[in-house]
Amino acid sequence: LNGNHIQILDQPPSSLEFSRLLHIARPVIIKGFDIPATRKWTNEYLVQKMGDQQISVAITPNGRADAITRGADNELYFVEPQIEQMTIQNLVSKLVGQDAPSDIHYLQSQNGNLYSSDYFTDGNSVSEYEHLREDVPDEVPWCTEALGRRPDAVNLWIGEGKSTTSIHSDPYENIYTVVKGEKRFTLLPPSDGWCLKERFYPHAKFGRSSSSQPLEVIPSTDVPPVRWSSITDPSIPGSLPANIKPLHVCLKRGETLYLPAGWWHYVQQGKEMTIAINWWYDMEMRGVHWVFLNLLRNEEGLYIDSEDRESDPDS
Repeated sequence: LNGNHIQILDQPPSSLEFSRLLHIARPVIIKGFDIPATRKWTNEYLVQKMGDQQISVAITPNGRADAITRGADNELYFVEPQIEQMTIQNLVSKLVGQDAPSDIHYLQSQNGNLYSSDYFTDGNSVSEYEHLREDVPDEVPWCTEALGRRPDAVNLWIGEGKSTTSIHSDPYENIYTVVKGEKRFTLLPPSDGWCLKERFYPHAKFGRSSSSQPLEVIPSTDVPPVRWSSITDPSIPGSLPANIKPLHVCLKRGETLYLPAGWWHYVQQGKEMTIAINWWYDMEMRGVHWVFLNLLRNEEGLYIDSEDRESDPDS
């Protein structure tokens, strides 16, 4: 599954061609998947279309939402971001430096913020981004036909270079299109998950003791521990064993990445404001692939070295 080569298609595949890619289960860059958002979405257009609509934005002090962070008590936690409401004009101003904040802002709700599972079930889903739906198809035709089902969720992502997505894997076939800017992916196949040193971390959220105070790690009292990788940045030389060779992909405006279910991915962005859209399709759970992924996850086990509990996760 691993290797330093990634297939590039100059145009979207047919459903039959994509069925073959699903079977191979390796990432592929696809060019020419044309959606209106790629042509139309300037900052001015987004502000005009969205108006005073309030949107949910993730706020962190370090650009690492849903990631391992050390708290004031010197313990390591899996920390979710603070969520604040603002207009897209406010968000754009912060991302392009017109209103430079001390905290890092990232639109990354991952809950089907464009089209949720409710939309695909009954068509009555309400979205904060209702005004942008006309520019984003609710499915990827060749993927829908190949899988025989519609997406489970469609997500919008808006951020800049200070925000990263910590390494993780998803049980979804992922079609990921960059609308503006660029995204940099560090990818590992399911078989290399053992080197990421997963273990259970106590849950926490970023929050403020008062509106004038900086964000801090606030441990949760009623949320179970979260299984997560202890490697915070696999792109750093030496963070992975020497025999592990990540696949590095730079995805630019108008390009699409097919990311197979179960592949581990760490995502960075270019310095400028970056916009992306992804379609999550449930993976096929009746065949050998689902069994294989679960076997790998269970066989890899958890990294429980006592020294690691006291050190930075990527040290």
